[in-house]
Amino acid sequence: MEKSENTRGGAVQRVEAALLNDISSGVLSPGERLDEVQLTERFGVSRTPVREALSRLTAQGILVPGAKRGVQVAEYSREELAQIFEAMHEIEVACARIVSQRISLLSRSEIEIAQKACVIAAEANDLSGFLQANENFHQAIYRATGNPYMAQIASDFRRRTGPFRAKKFASHEDLLASARSHDVLMSHIFSEDSGEASAGMRAHMTESFMQTLAAN
Repeated sequence: MEKSENTRGGAVQRVEAALLNDISSGVLSPGERLDEVQLTERFGVSRTPVREALSRLTAQGILVPGAKRGVQVAEYSREELAQIFEAMHEIEVACARIVSQRISLLSRSEIEIAQKACVIAAEANDLSGFLQANENFHQAIYRATGNPYMAQIASDFRRRTGPFRAKKFASHEDLLASARSHDVLMSHIFSEDSGEASAGMRAHMTESFMQTLAAN
């Protein structure tokens, strides 16, 4: 069943990456239990790489032990969520500041392409597509820092908050408003003014947090 995989490690990484994407984009909800059998069928692998991938995500705090020795997506209280967002704000602001100072033509193009996908999904009222495009948009900003350590930290926070942030998109207008807010954020980052970029990202993240808190 795993003949298409070069190694077991490759299978583990594939499962882990897919689950991280599901969590960060809100496909998996807070508290949702993960079924090993369903995952083995979905990925066409045995239980061994699935269990290892789940173990890795549990070690990172993205998954937590659940009932009957299973695991589930981590849930947070409002206070914990506020604390996570507080730390996330500072990292996102730092990323925006750095990008404004060193953005390359390639990085700018990647951010613009990701934003076009956000607009297309928002106009089509495609929630799933928008969540993925929104994730790609922020990941493009992280990569543009040229600092893989900051990008990793920022990505970790997005994964933890993904299922909670997804709940704020309850209507077509919510998607359109978010896409419009990206245009404003891009103008701040592309200004090459670190102060403007920092303020723009802080405003963007504050609005996101308030909407997320109201939806959870």
